[in-house]
Amino acid sequence: MKCINKRLCPAIAAAVATVVISGCGNNQNLINAYNLDSDSPVAGISASAGEEYSPLFAEDLCIVAGDIPGAGDIDMTQAEAAALFDIDSRETMFSKNAHEKLYPASITKILTALTALKRGNLEDVITVTENALITESGAQLCGFRPGDQLTLEQALYALLIYSGNDAGIAIAEHISGSVEEFAKAMNEEAVALGATNSNFVNPHGLHDDNHYTTAYDLYLIFQEVVKYDKFVEIINTPAYTMSYTLSDGTSKEVTWNITNHYLKGTAATPEGVTVIGGKTGTTQKAGACLILFSKNAQGTPFISVVLKSDDRTTLYSQMTDLLEDINK
Repeated sequence: MKCINKRLCPAIAAAVATVVISGCGNNQNLINAYNLDSDSPVAGISASAGEEYSPLFAEDLCIVAGDIPGAGDIDMTQAEAAALFDIDSRETMFSKNAHEKLYPASITKILTALTALKRGNLEDVITVTENALITESGAQLCGFRPGDQLTLEQALYALLIYSGNDAGIAIAEHISGSVEEFAKAMNEEAVALGATNSNFVNPHGLHDDNHYTTAYDLYLIFQEVVKYDKFVEIINTPAYTMSYTLSDGTSKEVTWNITNHYLKGTAATPEGVTVIGGKTGTTQKAGACLILFSKNAQGTPFISVVLKSDDRTTLYSQMTDLLEDINK
């Protein structure tokens, strides 16, 4: 069978491959049929009889079928899921529960950024609405008020460095007119990348039972968004100072400090490893979460992710275990 919708073809094909293949995606024996469960965003898509998939649909992807122990002493007993991917060789170096559906918390914002970068312009001026006045207890907020104006580029810095949930709302409404329409756009982007075990209902990751993803799907999304130089520049910025316009026409200057402990200098990076950046995420139900883009001493790029760790201290210890593996 061949996908009628060419944009969804990689998504369906990747979903098939995850069932049977572990390791590099460049495999000539890939399955040429699919069988998606009823929860999949692309379930029910039909194709004409007699058509076939291209055998190269996953040639640039790491594919994971089951758990992979890794080369080093990696202890993930206090995390629900984790994975380590070599981007260049397309090798999955470690995997635990990579396809388990979990809450991503603010790691959601990597998909928010991807959707905004693809569908907006950095120079766009955003006007904040009342919907950005999030009242949920514990929500990380930049403090934007209705009528405030800032550029999309500034909003992305606030979103990814400070993890401002109100910045996520402002971006979503600017790009799509509403959070609901933006969530549809997020899911479209996810499915197009093969992230078929995910469903996103908001741009910030505050808890919703129907907002979930997997470690593997996050790898697929992250691998795509790090292709954008602006995204990499933002996540590699320890602090960012910006001036935006308040609703009364005056300006306000603020500085956002990054939440990533490696870039803050409060977590030690293994020798020979360079952490480019990533995204943190924490809610009560999601636990402590982190995804990173890093390079080893030879400059080889890697993506690592830990989901639902017990606490932030444990999270960074577990991530360091993964990072130590990339120089072995």
